[in-house]
Amino acid sequence: MPSRSQYALMSSKDKNTVLFVCFCSAVAFFDFLIYLYIADIVSSAFFPTSTNPDILRLQGLGLFAVGYLARPLGGIILGRYGDIKGRRPILFISMAIIAGSLLTIAFLPTYAQWGMLAPILFILLRLIQGMAFGLYVPLAWVFVAEHVPRQYLSVSCSYVTASFFIGVLFSNAFFVWLTGSMTPEELTSYGWRLPFFIAAILSCLPLLAWRFIDESPFFLEVKKVKTNSHTAQPFTLLLKHCKHSIFIGLMLSLIMSSVTTVIILLLPDLIELRFALDKDLFGFSHSLGIVFMIFGCVFYGILSNYQNFGKILIVGSVLLIAQMFAFFYHMQAGGDYILIMYALLGFCAGIIGMVPAIFVQLFPTNVRLTGMAFCYNIIYGLVGVSVPFGLGYATMFVSFSPALYIAFIGLIGIIMGFYFYNMPKYKKINQLI
Repeated sequence: MPSRSQYALMSSKDKNTVLFVCFCSAVAFFDFLIYLYIADIVSSAFFPTSTNPDILRLQGLGLFAVGYLARPLGGIILGRYGDIKGRRPILFISMAIIAGSLLTIAFLPTYAQWGMLAPILFILLRLIQGMAFGLYVPLAWVFVAEHVPRQYLSVSCSYVTASFFIGVLFSNAFFVWLTGSMTPEELTSYGWRLPFFIAAILSCLPLLAWRFIDESPFFLEVKKVKTNSHTAQPFTLLLKHCKHSIFIGLMLSLIMSSVTTVIILLLPDLIELRFALDKDLFGFSHSLGIVFMIFGCVFYGILSNYQNFGKILIVGSVLLIAQMFAFFYHMQAGGDYILIMYALLGFCAGIIGMVPAIFVQLFPTNVRLTGMAFCYNIIYGLVGVSVPFGLGYATMFVSFSPALYIAFIGLIGIIMGFYFYNMPKYKKINQLI
């Protein structure tokens, strides 16, 4: 066990570490979502020109999906490195890779300039960025969880989760400004490079404060008390000793990835398929929903510090299902109170803010990053590729398809809640294999 008491108060250095990781997390989400906001423009820059807008849209979504496909591979390979060499160096490596790939894309020649070599290089850089991002999300939770005293575990992880959605909110605001300040011709010609360049600069900023960040005390303890034979093969140890934890981690990842993908990323497009609303009003409603989701993440994170995790997950999942159906019934009735309904939906979706605190406790320290990266990215890869296309197709026929899918995910949350409510105390976060 680390020498500092798990009941110690959070020091100023702990708080700075949490703020550092939260800033990095917001930037990382902004980086990854660039393709979603300007998919058509990027597609037209790197692929042969097509007069069919549907083909351009599919090409753009394909570029976005490529990042999801690369995440499992990067999460497993880089996660293994983080369990062997440490959290601090792999955090630096992941941020440096993300920054480097974005900066290279910002200056990459287009299809008109380099022909087929341009899309090949773009897809390669997208894969590299996706691999680094696949590690970063679980690494952010692990890094914070292994630095703060135990009684701050849940709320600190919820801050990190909330910071991801701050990145989404910043993305909304940035691309509203970008599309409003440039003509479509300017965006297609050179404007699409600006978000990649800004994202690369923002990704480099955390690296300037690198010397002030310490290695995880739990990882340092592993290196002291265990020989290299206990840390050199984290993936082998994971499959041998943590099969039960892997299953639970996959289910928790399914809840987090589905709620984020559907409610934060896809819902505006899915609503547009079946309902007619004022575009500006709905855009503002979506941003308001994200703001309340940020509040919801922190609220549930604080609440789970004092209440049984399983009980809160059950109640939160029931509320999410009810509000999702209420949202769609309201849309069908005309959507007069869309601002209130979207705010309530966002707050209920904040239930995922409490999940990472349990996630990090599923795996012992010497395989934690590998285990979390494996579960999180396998599920996120499946959800990120299949749900946008599958749910988009289903919504064309059944307008309530997103609500039905979230109800299914909520049911999984309720089942998992009963499981956690009845299980014994969780393994200590510093347990070793």
